[in-house]
Amino acid sequence: EGEARAVLRGGGQSWAGCSPRSGRNRMEVLWEVFRHFDQDRDGRISCNELRASFVSIGEEMPVAAAEAAIADLDSDGDRLLDFEDFVRLMEERGGGKAAEEGEEEELRKAFEMFEAVKGSGRITPRGLQRMLSRLGDERSMEECKAMIRAYDLDGDGELDFHEFHQMMN
Repeated sequence: EGEARAVLRGGGQSWAGCSPRSGRNRMEVLWEVFRHFDQDRDGRISCNELRASFVSIGEEMPVAAAEAAIADLDSDGDRLLDFEDFVRLMEERGGGKAAEEGEEEELRKAFEMFEAVKGSGRITPRGLQRMLSRLGDERSMEECKAMIRAYDLDGDGELDFHEFHQMMN
């Protein structure tokens, strides 16, 4: 479920869209991520759609894990996640240090999905382009470089975890 949250939090969202300067609010970002998972556009995420979304980013999700995640969040008993269920997933975090540590872990998992070289601690324009493409958001190399430049505090053309964390908060 922690990996699901990281994916759902990060989704196929363009990084520029996560910026407070963009004027886009959290619900708009969540809606876009929800739409990515809702492949048949019926307004609900099925077990198969949840699993397929994980496969699209190179992660396996057993049927039982997908069913359990949906069962925990399904508010109307239809064995599907509607947008309200999805939003509840995102907002169910409580306050305090445990929630902050959980969010940090989720950010780290999301960060690792974008690393071109696993374990490098760096997100390159190529790694960003590859992951966005897997999530259905085709971007040119120049667009990816521009997205990284917007949050690249040390000017090295890549994002480290600190810069990624700043971008997401």
